[in-house]
Amino acid sequence: MELRQYWHIEWKRVWIPALLIGVVLVISLVLRRPTPVQYEASGRVLVDVPPLESVEGMGFDPRLTAPQATEYLVDDFTQFVSSQAVADAVSQRLADQGLQVPPGVIQSSTASEQVHRVVTIRVTWGDPDEALSIVTAAVEVLKQDAPAYFGRLGLEQPQVTLFDGPGVSAVPPSLTERLDLPVRLLLALLAGITLAFLLNYLD
Repeated sequence: MELRQYWHIEWKRVWIPALLIGVVLVISLVLRRPTPVQYEASGRVLVDVPPLESVEGMGFDPRLTAPQATEYLVDDFTQFVSSQAVADAVSQRLADQGLQVPPGVIQSSTASEQVHRVVTIRVTWGDPDEALSIVTAAVEVLKQDAPAYFGRLGLEQPQVTLFDGPGVSAVPPSLTERLDLPVRLLLALLAGITLAFLLNYLD
């Protein structure tokens, strides 16, 4: 069968895929519920360990080993950022500001990542102002409590410094949300084409 014969079959019953597409489009728009807008607040902190005091005969330059030691430290620091201890401290600090946020919610909405000595703290939240407040409180908690957490370093405590942010921006819709309606319409088109061929076969 030539392609133009296929086309003739489809054109003869073009109303079938058109009707299916229209029905799917109307139902999808009627049942569609707007996705709540999410916001992501983030801030970047620099974690630094002061170099050891230079002693004659120590065999290495403490100014070079301090950054290397900090990078190892930051691997543990990223786990500390999303810990229960930080969530509890952030929740208490927010409560002092009149904002009630349970520690469990803070912990589940907070993530971190690190590159060398830089740790990025991210909070995904439904309110931009509250998201900014949570990140700000988290940074303050880290600056205050990190030295106590890393007490194994002795007198050379880590220094946590905010150098970028915090800032907040809207989270774009996910790929699944953007493709949901087009995929439905495509499936309706394929179903309509198949049904047109089936009716032609049974005719």
